[in-house]
Formats: sequence, C-alpha cells, structure tokens
Amino acid sequence: MNEELIVAFSDLEEEKAVRLVKERLEAGDDPMVILASCQEGMMQVGKRFEACEYFISDLMMAGEIFKMATAPLEAHMAASGSREKRGKIVFGTVKGDIHNIGKDIVVGLLKAGGFEVFDLGIDVPPDRFVQAVQETGAKIVGLSGLLTVAYDSMKETVAVLNATGVKVKVMIGGGPVTAAVKEYVGADAFGTNAQVALRVANEWVG
Repeated sequence: MNEELIVAFSDLEEEKAVRLVKERLEAGDDPMVILASCQEGMMQVGKRFEACEYFISDLMMAGEIFKMATAPLEAHMAASGSREKRGKIVFGTVKGDIHNIGKDIVVGLLKAGGFEVFDLGIDVPPDRFVQAVQETGAKIVGLSGLLTVAYDSMKETVAVLNATGVKVKVMIGGGPVTAAVKEYVGADAFGTNAQVALRVANEWVG
C-alpha cells in the first residue's frame, strides 16, 4: 500500500488524496491496490474518531474525500473494461445512525468489484430503501450501522421490505454487528469488513 496516500486520507487532505490517486493510476499501479490504501486511510480516520481526535463533521468530510478520490479509480476500471456489471445494490446507513466511513468503504469496494451501487447516504428510513429497490430493480440491499440503536432500524427496514413483497437479499454490517444481530434483524447475511460484503454479493449473483 501507499503510505503517503494513507496519511493524506487520515489527515483529511482532500486535494493531496485526489492527486495521489491520479498519480498512482498514471504510474500504472493496480487500481485495487490504490483502493486498499484509500480504505486504510479511512480506517485511520475511524480510529481517530474513536479516540475523540475527530468529530462527526470530520467523518462526513472523510466520506466526501473518499468518494472524490476513488471516482478516478471507478472511471479507469470502467474505461479499461476491467469490470463487468455484476448486479445492482441499494446501500445506506439506517435511520438513526449517521456514521458513513464503513458504508463508504464497502460501497467503494463493491463498485470496484463490478456492482452498480445506489448509495442512499446516512439516516435512511425504511421506506426510502423500498423506494430505491423499486426504482432500480436492485436484488441486494446493504444496511449499515455503527450504533446499537441501528439494530431496530435494520429490523424495521427488513420487515418493511418483506411486507412490500420485493425479492431482495439483505446484508448488514457495522462495527458491533454479529451473527446474533443478523438473526434479530432478519437479514440474510452479515459482514465485518468490506471484503466479506463483496464475497457475499458475488455469491448471491452467482
């Protein structure tokens, strides 16, 4: 991984992070390796937040930097034909939770893995997930949450999806999420990191 890029992310240096991604691409680095550095930088931001060095506004800024910096990676892979559209996924942080770092990392990896991801953002109510599924035809829904209060929102969202009769698979994720939480929520799968989310999504689309 690229240490300079990791530091640029962790220090919230937007212009530098975007520039370094473009430079690494032009130098011929593997896009997935560059993405891994971006993800590690985001993880460092999360650790600073947990240590009370960063605040909610910093998390939101980090999410925007991640989207801007990884956009060239997505464009490069699309232009080179190195990714095939694998399927559509609706993703968001559930109602009552505004954490976005984990969500942004997972969304970035899913996009890099060839999925078309519709990112609904943070604090997303159940009916918005249903609406997005109906509008996009997505067969997978990803629910993210870092707070324990998110469990009930996830459960409510799964219930609303089931009640509408839409045929989707639901994955959940977030720091405290476990197999027990998956059972409580009624989800089809859970993941502790972005790599697990990508593996599960690939299994679901065959």
